[in-house]
Amino acid sequence: MARLKEYYKKDVAPALMKKFSYQSVMQIPKLDKIVINVGAGEAKENAKVIDAITTDISAITGQRPMICKAKKSVANFKLREGMSIGVKVTLRGDRMYEFLDRLFNVALPRVRDFRGINANSFDGRGNYNMGIKEQLIFPEIEYDKIDKVRGMDICFVTTANTDEESRELLTLMGAPFAK
Repeated sequence: MARLKEYYKKDVAPALMKKFSYQSVMQIPKLDKIVINVGAGEAKENAKVIDAITTDISAITGQRPMICKAKKSVANFKLREGMSIGVKVTLRGDRMYEFLDRLFNVALPRVRDFRGINANSFDGRGNYNMGIKEQLIFPEIEYDKIDKVRGMDICFVTTANTDEESRELLTLMGAPFAK
């Protein structure tokens, strides 16, 4: 579980310190949190959709997600203020490293025709965002138990200042970037 955390301390941090020649160990970028978000537009007609998504995300992350509600009413979308429209979970600490390890080493290799994740999805401030088209790539999800295939957005928030530092951090931690 804490295998990736120990790997960061022993191998990743010294490699980053050497490559970017930091003056202090506090300048070395590290993974701060991982935010997983699932938007559910169909939840406005069927309230049970949110329960199904919550069950899936709980199984994947090992943590109970937070239900997101609409902040404003939008007539064109038939959306009223306070309606449940999504689910998100923020992972930190050991759960974050455990999820990262399972994502890079178990889930992503299960994607059909997988050639690596997009290396251009950095936001300019050292954070990385990726989307997954189906939750079935995680081994915790059973194909027979799901009602619909749904995707999710995963955001890796780092303490890096630049995209180059963040890309190097994620590469050293095992991110399978496309060549």
